[in-house]
Amino acid sequence: MVKYLLLIYGDEQIWEAGSAEDRKEIEAGHAAFVAAAGDAVLAGHELLPTATAMSLRGSVAGRPAPTDGPFLESKEVLGGYYVVEAPDLDAAIKLAERLPELTVAHSGVEIRPINEPG
Repeated sequence: MVKYLLLIYGDEQIWEAGSAEDRKEIEAGHAAFVAAAGDAVLAGHELLPTATAMSLRGSVAGRPAPTDGPFLESKEVLGGYYVVEAPDLDAAIKLAERLPELTVAHSGVEIRPINEPG
């Protein structure tokens, strides 16, 4: 089995502008995803808004330089993730297709295999 990271991206302003009903619908979608995926889900969390993020960048002096926020200024931001286990990429794609963010135009999911030593 291979581990995959499912990175959930979307427009943070649209997420924040959503109603309580929108939020409940997304949460129900994630509960359905976890139930359908079963033991394939190893971990997953929603991330707090980018205003709470801190980034470290390398510098010529060799000391990390901290900055507020994510590395890139962009409309789409990382909002959450899952670590899943699947036999292959096709199976990981089938799992990711169940994520509720893929039902709206402002969101997307990146699927990345995890490189495990050994």
